[in-house]
Amino acid sequence: MRLLTIGAFARAARLSPKALRLYDQLGLLRPAAVDGESGYRFYDPAQLEQARLIAWMRRLGMPLARIRRVCDLPAPAAAEEIAAYWQQVLAETATRGQLATFLVDYLSGRGSTVEETATILGIRYAARSELGLVRTSNEDTAYAGPRLLAVADGVRGASGELASAAAVNALKPLQTLAVPADDMLGVLADAVGEADRAIGEIAASTASGEAVTTLTALLWSGSRLALAHIGDTRAYLVRDGELFRITDDHTYVQVLVDEGRLSAEEAASHPQRSLLARALTGTGGAQPELSLHGAVAGDRYLLCSDGLSTVVPDGSLREVLTGPDAPQQVLDELVVRAYAAGAPDNIACVVADVVNLETPAAGSGQ
Repeated sequence: MRLLTIGAFARAARLSPKALRLYDQLGLLRPAAVDGESGYRFYDPAQLEQARLIAWMRRLGMPLARIRRVCDLPAPAAAEEIAAYWQQVLAETATRGQLATFLVDYLSGRGSTVEETATILGIRYAARSELGLVRTSNEDTAYAGPRLLAVADGVRGASGELASAAAVNALKPLQTLAVPADDMLGVLADAVGEADRAIGEIAASTASGEAVTTLTALLWSGSRLALAHIGDTRAYLVRDGELFRITDDHTYVQVLVDEGRLSAEEAASHPQRSLLARALTGTGGAQPELSLHGAVAGDRYLLCSDGLSTVVPDGSLREVLTGPDAPQQVLDELVVRAYAAGAPDNIACVVADVVNLETPAAGSGQ
């Protein structure tokens, strides 16, 4: 069969030659032949279906790394992966829609959305931090209160333990501080700045001059949660029986995944998967990611260190988190599963359920 030049193939597939060259580099769509002297690419017309499939997934907004994963799957499994991706998009879009509605109403002066929602929803919560099976010290800190959820994972050593505790302690005053809903992100960002300054003081008192920790925190107000995140501690949302990760790891391996140079499966076993690209170091240079999320009754949030997320797969997390147990029982089961998987690292996690305040909540913080 006659091969097509890259230009002819691009026109037939409704892709640009530049896109085809990128897909070649990422291993998504290799040319059928390459001229040894000119390096010019040629494609088989039979490859058009694969090219169009990639183009359609790109139109969905799917990241290239995830498209690569889909392309490696048999058709039924690929269909399930695309369906799961689209459900995630719909959930995230719904959350952004709720935020947009709130902002429009707030800025237009229509109603008192903040005050009204503040009397409707609340949270039930539990926190736990445990020593890994092969560790002699615990640098992980977990905290949960009526308005603040936080997990921090300090780099191994005495300064790491102090740094994670200092990061969380710097946020605790937010529990009693009156924070307007429209200023949640600013207040949370300021608190993270205080945490970084506290870590700088710890670093200055150590022989190495270093103190490092990750931090993932949620500040609650009304029906909104402000999220601050830096490092590889994670935040997950369970909504309508589906599990969504709402943070991205700030690791060098994740950067490679985002660039399409590494698959998620390769990243999971990469020897440098824990090497941080961003963290709180006390130098003032690293900035957390900040975002605002709308909450609805029935939501469940999990914050955890990588001591849980790297040994308990997403399917197992979803099984436990979508069950009927209360937050404390859920945490206990997650720790059991981490230990069953060997628990090579310390484990810190927080689980919080969004509930109607009319729901009996006696002992909800226990």
